[in-house]
Amino acid sequence: MGIDELLERVRAGYERIGPAEAAEAAAAAGALLVDIRYAALRERDGLIPGALVVERNELEWRLDPRGSHRAAEAVGHDLRIVVICNEGYASSLAVASLRQLGLHRATDLTGGFQAWRAAGLPVASPPGA
Repeated sequence: MGIDELLERVRAGYERIGPAEAAEAAAAAGALLVDIRYAALRERDGLIPGALVVERNELEWRLDPRGSHRAAEAVGHDLRIVVICNEGYASSLAVASLRQLGLHRATDLTGGFQAWRAAGLPVASPPGA
């Protein structure tokens, strides 16, 4: 199986959401937006206000509600999580991993950060910029 087939299989297991729906989910329903982009992209393009920044290699440890290294926001397996990468590919694989941990409401942003920005949604400059 190649990566395209893997992405298709993973994405068939949940419903992805677009930028406006992600913003609404965070604002109205308390969804946790999680930015997994690496530092150079965040420094270049900015940040989504209110999003939790978690490097991809730390994601499972930071969001597992039973983990000893969990983020304060990782309050339970019923938490609605929207994972955001740069263009919406790595986030799909990250969601598959979170769902294996029992985070059954995890999803990702179709088109990633670039779609968020293109939709005209808020973007903040990174600290020190």
